Amino acid sequence: MNADRVLAAAAADVDRLLAVLGAEDGVRLRRYLTVMRAEPPGSDRRREAIEAAAGVVGPLLGPGAGGRYADAAGTDGGFRPEDLAVLLIDGHRMVGPLLGPVRDRLLATPMLNADATERWGAERELIRLPGPGGGARLPLFQFAPTAPSTLPEPRPRVLEVNRLLDARHDPWGAADWWLSPNAWLGMDAASPVHLLGTPDEARLPDLAGQLTSEEGI
Repeated sequence: MNADRVLAAAAADVDRLLAVLGAEDGVRLRRYLTVMRAEPPGSDRRREAIEAAAGVVGPLLGPGAGGRYADAAGTDGGFRPEDLAVLLIDGHRMVGPLLGPVRDRLLATPMLNADATERWGAERELIRLPGPGGGARLPLFQFAPTAPSTLPEPRPRVLEVNRLLDARHDPWGAADWWLSPNAWLGMDAASPVHLLGTPDEARLPDLAGQLTSEEGI
């Protein structure tokens, strides 16, 4: 049994896994996945956690679990063991060959510190991305620069645009819009976030409106 492929197959077929995963097995599986994430690649403890997690999943999915997605599991662009942790611990579906790299890219952007996140975590118009463990991460670009000893305040323009993007219901999509190159910004294809704090900031609602009108939001 290839333990990495078993976990990748489980991530790719998570609905089938959830249909047969009992409460006790679910607790054990999440515990092993938490250890897997906490340990560095190549470490013995990480390998032991992967093997233990596969020992829970394998019997539930049957003998084909290690082979069905073997090719995808072995490449950077396919399902990975980490995707199962995202699904079962973080509670969202930004996983797999298309959405997994987007998740990693967006979570790599600078985030608000813990104290400020506690202060602003309930603000409904802010983008809140579930990070490892499921805790909310607030991208820092949403806040105006302040002195180090002062809690940052949300940028009013960001709140306005986030409402247009429906960030409350689609935080990943909203974050991707802010941080991805935008053809409407010209040949350089800068991302909308680069307009914040500049005279062109006033263009942002119209740019967001282009997206929402195209998608029928």
